[in-house]
Amino acid sequence: MNTLIKRAFPIGELQRIKKWQVTHRKGHELEYQTWDTMLTLWVMGGVGWFLVWPLDLLWALPLCALGTAAPELYIHFRKKAHREQRLRCDWIHLAD
Repeated sequence: MNTLIKRAFPIGELQRIKKWQVTHRKGHELEYQTWDTMLTLWVMGGVGWFLVWPLDLLWALPLCALGTAAPELYIHFRKKAHREQRLRCDWIHLAD
């Protein structure tokens, strides 16, 4: 198992956030585009793992790890900013 990935991020959580983004797109266009960027980075990072070894692109490993972690890092940033009341985030459920 890859040591860079501690646990898989729940797909259901990504889907829930994406549904909220689509529903509230008109009022939150920048947030919608930012989330799409995070999902794009996530897919690029996931697909990149398969290309690193056969093409001997070991320099791309950190980029793949960062891309794969992008949505989780973004959610962490948003939760922290929401808790500190610096940024309102309606799509986050602060369970933890």
